[in-house]
Amino acid sequence: MERKIRVLIAKPGLDGHDRGAKVVARALRDAGMEVIYTGLRQTPVMVAEAALQEDVDLIGLSILSGAHLALVPRIFEELAKRGLETLPVFVGGIIPADDVPVLKQMGVGEVFGPGTSTQDVVAFIKESLGA
Repeated sequence: MERKIRVLIAKPGLDGHDRGAKVVARALRDAGMEVIYTGLRQTPVMVAEAALQEDVDLIGLSILSGAHLALVPRIFEELAKRGLETLPVFVGGIIPADDVPVLKQMGVGEVFGPGTSTQDVVAFIKESLGA
C-alpha cells in the first residue's frame, strides 16, 4: 500500500476567512491526499511546528489579508530552523500580480489566485513531489 501525500493547509496571520482553504483541503482529500488543516490565525512558528510534527510532504498557505510578503519569509525562516527548508510551499489567496514573482523568488513553488481550478492545485502538488 502506497503512502498518501500529506499536505498541510495553513491560514497564517490575522485573516479570518477560510472558505477557500477548506475548498482546497476537500479537493486534495478527494484526490486521495491526507490533509492537515491548521485552522485560522496561525503564526509562522505554529505553521512550521505543525509541518514538522505532522511530517508533511508539502505546505499550502492561504493568505487573503495582504500580509503575504511579511508572512511567507517568516514561515520560510521557521521551516529552515527545523530543517524543513526543502519542503515545497504553495500560496493561494488574493495576491497582486506584481507580488507573484517576489514570492517565487523567496521559494514559493506556485501562487494560485481566485478562480483557480482545484485540479490545477492537485496537478501542481503531484508534479512537485514527482508523484
